[in-house]
Amino acid sequence: MNNVFSRMIAAIDCFTEWTGRSVSWLVLAMVIVICYDVAMRYLFQQGSVALQELEWHLFALLFLLSGAYTLKHDEHVRVDIVFQSRLLSDKHRALINIAGIVLFLFPFCGLILYTGWSFAENAYFYNEGSPDPGGLPNRYLLKGSVLLAFALLMIQGVAELLRNILKLQNTENN
Repeated sequence: MNNVFSRMIAAIDCFTEWTGRSVSWLVLAMVIVICYDVAMRYLFQQGSVALQELEWHLFALLFLLSGAYTLKHDEHVRVDIVFQSRLLSDKHRALINIAGIVLFLFPFCGLILYTGWSFAENAYFYNEGSPDPGGLPNRYLLKGSVLLAFALLMIQGVAELLRNILKLQNTENN
């Protein structure tokens, strides 16, 4: 069983690493779009609603799609002082992680996926676009990325759950 878990963790981690590194290129795209937009506005007095919307769309994609990568690297926000201290053993940390994943991460991701589906579906069905003149069309792409982001987060959550189960088994065997 440990070998199966280890292979699943490795496959999910590899996928998450690839998606995280791919998404990181959005930073470069966002910087280029912002620089171009600022140059056009201040040097040539040519503003664009579409460019401004593209800036926040890129930021939203960067933020949303990097969540699983952040979880993989354990760089997410922790507000638990006890967890970070030396007061807890590895076994207790693994138990806290398992409880957090099962009680908070999975239900929250499931809730977002369940409620967000109709949100993205309606945007697609009605071909929702920007309400602003000159804004970007196809708002469903951005709304659909919320579903993708939480699916990726849930998949990485499976890897973290399995990793912590293995840690728990290893601490109990020692």
